[in-house]
Amino acid sequence: MRNFLSKTVVGIKPSGIRKFFDLVSEMKDAISLGVGEPDFDTPWHIRDEGIYALERGKTFYTSNAGLKDLRIEISNFLNRSYNLNYNPDDEILVTVGGSEAIDIGLRAVIDAGDEVIIPQPSYVSYEPCAVLTGAKPVIINLKEENEFRLTAKELEDAITDKTKVLILPFPNNPTGSIMEQKDLEEIANVVIKHDILVMTDEIYSALTYKEKHVSIAEITGMKERTIYINGFSKAYAMTGWRLGYACGPKEIVKQMTKIHQFAIMCAPTSSQYAAIEAIKNGDEDVKMMRQAYNQRRRFLMNAFKKMGLQCFEPFGAFYVFPCIKEFGLTSEEFATRFLKEEKVALVPGTAFGECGEGYLRISYAYSLDNLKLALSRLERFITKLREEKRITN
Repeated sequence: MRNFLSKTVVGIKPSGIRKFFDLVSEMKDAISLGVGEPDFDTPWHIRDEGIYALERGKTFYTSNAGLKDLRIEISNFLNRSYNLNYNPDDEILVTVGGSEAIDIGLRAVIDAGDEVIIPQPSYVSYEPCAVLTGAKPVIINLKEENEFRLTAKELEDAITDKTKVLILPFPNNPTGSIMEQKDLEEIANVVIKHDILVMTDEIYSALTYKEKHVSIAEITGMKERTIYINGFSKAYAMTGWRLGYACGPKEIVKQMTKIHQFAIMCAPTSSQYAAIEAIKNGDEDVKMMRQAYNQRRRFLMNAFKKMGLQCFEPFGAFYVFPCIKEFGLTSEEFATRFLKEEKVALVPGTAFGECGEGYLRISYAYSLDNLKLALSRLERFITKLREEKRITN
């Protein structure tokens, strides 16, 4: 049977996130802080619109690019939120989640042998999607001392004459790091100098806690060389609706739409009607959820400080990325022992790239009650590890 399988696909490792998700699902009384999924239900007015679409028989294909009304609302949203102007006729494509946009965006611009620069730690799909296009992933290992931001020097050092695309994953999953305007301006200078494309994944753009999010596509000279990706899963608690979108130069969006046309046809119709309601009338829902996440973020940071666990302060998404190097365990060993001994699932940092070794991703897209219980177990666990280390030494 192995002779029938693609060597490229066989060589791709499965997601390290799902391993711990599957383990905890079979463990009684276990707590999972491992999945990046809001614990909020999709707001009722959004669900109602999806239900109403079904009741009206809106169950047919839409255009390949998505409902025109939805593309108009996406255009309006990006204009009022980030001063971005995209033509809904030919510069916006509605996709099945942001993940599809990443996949077809890379496929639309990459030829075999091109290089794709991927800062890590970062979302698990970037590297496999690049590999599946025949590209060579070039990894930049982000550093905690830089708050896991990408620096202009790191980018400059990674660029070769084969570089085609830089993936810019901020606000970042798993670290929670953000890029501020001055950071992005420095990156933009390098990108323009070397005439490369940027794929900016801004799925967490609504969830920032320090200052208003800035898109690299806002910076002069960048819109025409940027594939902008966003979606509804995180901001509107719509993960199961599977709806995202990509924006960019019409020539690129045309090729992305062609791939989408043959592989998918169109995004789910009822989800698109729900998304129109979300993007038109969901600002207060997003504000409420963002405030709740920020409260949880501050709780976690205070708890880490009390237990003496090193963690830089993240200002985006809904993740923290504490350092566990003091315990002498690999990230995988720590997460496995913690799950078995305390019944709490976290994700090893190495699920997001080898430079994630010595870190764990903890999602705070969970209730404060669950977080408090999980953190009490974590404190007990690391106290035990410190005692073990003291005795050994």
